[in-house]
Amino acid sequence: MVKNENMPNFDEIEDWKQFQSLVEAYFNELKNDPNNKIYQIEVIKSGVGGDGGRDILLTMNLDDEISTYSRKWVVQCKFNDKDLNLGNLDKINIPSLVHSLGADGYLLICRKYFTNNVQTFFANLNDNCKFKYRYELWDKDNFIDKLIDKDKILIHYFPKFYKYTKSKKLFTNNDNWR
Repeated sequence: MVKNENMPNFDEIEDWKQFQSLVEAYFNELKNDPNNKIYQIEVIKSGVGGDGGRDILLTMNLDDEISTYSRKWVVQCKFNDKDLNLGNLDKINIPSLVHSLGADGYLLICRKYFTNNVQTFFANLNDNCKFKYRYELWDKDNFIDKLIDKDKILIHYFPKFYKYTKSKKLFTNNDNWR
């Protein structure tokens, strides 16, 4: 596999704990983004040990110019070395987990990619959920796209990439991605 030095590389992330910390840092950083409609975010980690499919419980309070409302997400972080398949999820009853936590949806963030079976499974969950919960997948490309303009995160979690981008002047004077 050819590495693209123009993009952050999850090989800089040491283990699942650091990957989960990265996900947590991303959501906490959203509080500082003036372009979003989120005015409050609460990020609660599940702790150490078996989490039953929940690494983070995320509550966002949003303002859509008409009213304010709250959304709660169950977030699962997968730091697998290979693409994620359904066997990696077979011990989790995802709809029951979402329901039991009073959440609005489930977000699965993966270090690599998802197999077609996982994508089909999540599409079926979205199409057939009578409670209208949302089931979302972020693979490494989706997540990197969200991280690319978060300098604090890049400096902390991707120091080699950040140093490379500075040396190649891939950032503008305002430190925004070009």
